[in-house]
Amino acid sequence: MTFESFNLHPLINEGIDAVGYKEPSPIQNLAIPVVMEGSDLIACAQTGTGKTAAYLLPVMHQMLANESHQNGRHKVQALIIAPTRELAVQIDQQLEGFAYFSGLSSIAIYGGGSGVDFEAEKRALTSGAEFVVATPGRLISHLNLGYVDFSGLKYLILDEADRMLDMGFLPDIQKIIRTLPTNRQTLMFSATMPPEIRRLAAGILRNHKEINIAISKPAANILQGAYYVYDSQKIPLLESLITGRDLPLILVFSATKSHVKELETALKKRKLNVKAIHSDLEQDQRKEVLNQFRNREIQILVATDIVSRGIDIDDISLVINYNVPSDAEDYVHRVGRTARAEKSGLAITFINEQEFGKFSRIEKLIETTVMKLPLPKEIGEGPDPEHFRKPHGNKRHSTGAGKKFHRKR
Repeated sequence: MTFESFNLHPLINEGIDAVGYKEPSPIQNLAIPVVMEGSDLIACAQTGTGKTAAYLLPVMHQMLANESHQNGRHKVQALIIAPTRELAVQIDQQLEGFAYFSGLSSIAIYGGGSGVDFEAEKRALTSGAEFVVATPGRLISHLNLGYVDFSGLKYLILDEADRMLDMGFLPDIQKIIRTLPTNRQTLMFSATMPPEIRRLAAGILRNHKEINIAISKPAANILQGAYYVYDSQKIPLLESLITGRDLPLILVFSATKSHVKELETALKKRKLNVKAIHSDLEQDQRKEVLNQFRNREIQILVATDIVSRGIDIDDISLVINYNVPSDAEDYVHRVGRTARAEKSGLAITFINEQEFGKFSRIEKLIETTVMKLPLPKEIGEGPDPEHFRKPHGNKRHSTGAGKKFHRKR
């Protein structure tokens, strides 16, 4: 099945093509038709199973397809509530990619920003961004000031609902819901389904449907390993893993297109046969690079997650996660590029000192402890996880100011 099978609005399909999505995940296959028919939904799906697109795409489709929604374009139409600023920003960034051609606007509203950020959030909540992605506490701060206009709201989405309850947000969520129109479509996504979630669902959902999805896992014929490394050790380690070994096709994933470009430049300086693929390249350019890689004219391909789902080549012998991916689904998709067509393959992840917790959560979700490998002697010693788990080695870092409200172009 492909995304085209859902008959989404053409402008949304353009966004899907631009970010390189090809095949929907199981939660997307099941949830998108339910949301498109207008039903309330509670979906039990682990973090990292593709649930964000499962609700964004059909809600965007309804906004663009229904004339009544077009008449309310200057009011908030969809409210997405998330437990943390990191998830709110992640959702907003994914929305920005899908909505690139549609003109739909969004803003992420979360604590810790400046007064300028607060004013931008106020404008969005009064004059209207189609999508508001908010953490409960920050949204309550705006609601308490009395100017928030949710009169045009048609969709409420609670993402990671169980985590919000664990964090004590239930009173805030109930207060927020009391300010919303009752005639709306409500979607709840939760990794687990404890009794508190079912009670909350019973109070806010109407004639809802339920979906339960177990997380996918890497294939058994993929040998997984990981190194604890400092960022400065990553390129020497990568070179050490490749040099003198019979590895005809190597795929390296990095977090962002800027990192991909930098990594391509650094590897070329070391006389390695490498090219990069990312969203700045035209479609014809991407196809050409992939064809060169498939034909073994290039040994190393450096890519972002945005294009990872479009890479379907059977003979990739090694996948390297240059950074720990954001969630388990990205990890499964990345390492799944090797060991195709029932062959075996090797997947290696580089874990720096900021990523210990992130990788531990991935291991928990895929129910696998990935083997940690010793660094080659010439690389030196890497970071010690036990040291960085101590309080003095676990300082929080600011995520910076929030994104300004703007209209997508």
